Amino acid sequence: MKITIEVDCTPAEARAFMGLPDVEPLQDEVMAEIQRRVMQGLSLTDPQQLLRMWAPLGTQSFEALQGLVRAATGTRRSEPKDDDAAPKGKSRT
Repeated sequence: MKITIEVDCTPAEARAFMGLPDVEPLQDEVMAEIQRRVMQGLSLTDPQQLLRMWAPLGTQSFEALQGLVRAATGTRRSEPKDDDAAPKGKSRT
């Protein structure tokens, strides 16, 4: 035997029938806050703002990035070998 019951009501009516609280005002507040944060974040997509954020100290930030990459990869700064160093004897002039 198969019995089918069809209920035609809105979500608000179903919540009231089941005794659930009305969370629509809370949802509206949360959505407004999310919208505010998204709109605030859009200002950071301006190319000039991004460059100011990424390179505030010029070459110092690039050197800091290199240090982070070296630390992450486990490499260290290469030091000049004895073959690469300039001769320490007297110069011929």
